[in-house]
Amino acid sequence: SGTGGLLCEGPLRLNARLAGTTSRFVTALCAIGTGDYEIDGQPPLRTRPMAPLHDALLELGAEVEPADAWGHLPVRIRAIPRSGGAIRQTVTVPGDVSSQIITALMLIGPYLPGGVRIELSSPLVSRPYLAITAAVMSAFGASDVRIEEAVVMVGPGRYLACDYTIEPDASSASYPLAAAAVCGGSVTVVDLGQTSLQGDAEFATVLEKMGCGVSRTPRTTTVRRNGDLAGLSIDMAHMSDLVPTLAVVAPFATTATEITGVGFIRAKESDRIGDLARELRKCGVSAVELDDGIRIEPGFGAGTELETHDDHRLAMAFGVLGLRVPGVLVGDPGVVSKSWPRFWSMLETIGGPR
Repeated sequence: SGTGGLLCEGPLRLNARLAGTTSRFVTALCAIGTGDYEIDGQPPLRTRPMAPLHDALLELGAEVEPADAWGHLPVRIRAIPRSGGAIRQTVTVPGDVSSQIITALMLIGPYLPGGVRIELSSPLVSRPYLAITAAVMSAFGASDVRIEEAVVMVGPGRYLACDYTIEPDASSASYPLAAAAVCGGSVTVVDLGQTSLQGDAEFATVLEKMGCGVSRTPRTTTVRRNGDLAGLSIDMAHMSDLVPTLAVVAPFATTATEITGVGFIRAKESDRIGDLARELRKCGVSAVELDDGIRIEPGFGAGTELETHDDHRLAMAFGVLGLRVPGVLVGDPGVVSKSWPRFWSMLETIGGPR
């Protein structure tokens, strides 16, 4: 339930726990509130990079005061002054750290005097997420958004109430779809169809290139294992959250899989290249770190206890791995509560190899 654009006045302390997306979006939102807001999280979140967002909010006129190191939580935010005419303000942010930072600025853009112009100082990663942001903003009445190669522009405006149906999470859907590729049989995800806005919905196409059968309707996506899987070379810069998912499918292919373009995921909830490779090697998987990705050879050994490194995506990927590799134990399984609290119940319904 919204508040008609009137945010609760600070002082307020907001705890994002382990959620990087939440912390970044809320930090930007506080910059158009009233009073002081402190944003914090659990220790792993305090290590994640926030400097580009804090720098941008400072450029826009907000007061930004970290409790410890610049660019990290906890941070105190005091709102951007409401005066300043109708001049569109310009900020410069890197495009290769996290699209969440750009999305956070886009979301508050209509409520800034004159809107905002976001100039990208480096190539943009995860571009599909910005397209989702623009589509959602437009549905709520803020349609003056332009996404170009090196700049994003948002005009002033206001959000309007509407009925909006939220698609199923394509990132989470990757795990049951991967289970079909790993175990055989088929999996259908309902309400995630060929018209999805999400770039991660294209994970089914990746599995299709590896040899799976894929069928889509406007409301469903089905993946079916069709014989042997083949490895592939793929740049996953625009599908980076799904690197762990593809990494646990790769050992079951007949040829190597090489994932590139994702060096920036070392600064996610975990080091999603280094930590992922080390944990896979515990199960006898040949996983080699690259500067910007990972290379995985066919084959695996026996399961053992795998650490999640406080990362829900590693935990869920290792769960899929355990469907085929006996003896896999996932440490701290509760970390999945961040995005899919009932993940383990879902996994139990899939069963093992067919």
